[in-house]
Amino acid sequence: MFLREFHNLSSLEEVDRWIAENELALLYISRPNCSVCHGLKPQVQKLMDKYPAMELGHADVQQTEELAGRFSIFTVPVLLVFWDGKEYLREARIIHMGLLEEKLDKLYNNVAE
Repeated sequence: MFLREFHNLSSLEEVDRWIAENELALLYISRPNCSVCHGLKPQVQKLMDKYPAMELGHADVQQTEELAGRFSIFTVPVLLVFWDGKEYLREARIIHMGLLEEKLDKLYNNVAE
């Protein structure tokens, strides 16, 4: 099975530029000592194979602390989905993969139309 790679984004400027450059983007925000973050990431990668037009980005909130303020993050992991530069979907901490897939299907079908 092929898992798509996340682009590692290491500054707030990089994150903002990446969001602006990609029509459809999923930003995965985590921190190194978070077991939930490490367990969820491969599940998200596997699901993203279903959405090839969606760009994948990863940022470490411990390395780039400004992310917490910029995106009002109080816990990790956080999944933020952007469509044309605007936040469309936010999931945090305990993420139900089935519900996430339903929400992404709706968005992805709208983008494809």
